[in-house]
Amino acid sequence: MRPTQRMLGGGETPVGRFNKYLGGWGNFGGLKQKGIITYGISSNRQNPFAGAVHDAIFNTWRRFSGQVLYIAPPFITAYYVMDWAIHRNEYLNSKAGRAEFADQEE
Repeated sequence: MRPTQRMLGGGETPVGRFNKYLGGWGNFGGLKQKGIITYGISSNRQNPFAGAVHDAIFNTWRRFSGQVLYIAPPFITAYYVMDWAIHRNEYLNSKAGRAEFADQEE
């Protein structure tokens, strides 16, 4: 069976009589590869923040709406429990609260 075009790119490990593999891990410095195309753009032609504000708004909304039902109910519950506890503590330490519960002290 004949190796694929990728295996014929060069390297050190032999593939029998059909050339060599691309190379071992970290050792890709074999023969020049064919068929690899790279594109570039001049740095003064790039706009790195193109659409950043628009994407940030909609991505933030998407992430918020996906997580709000997991986060909001425990925080709302904790707020109301803490609010009740603070008001109850203030009442029990007031004159009226002490008078109402004075006979229940241990």
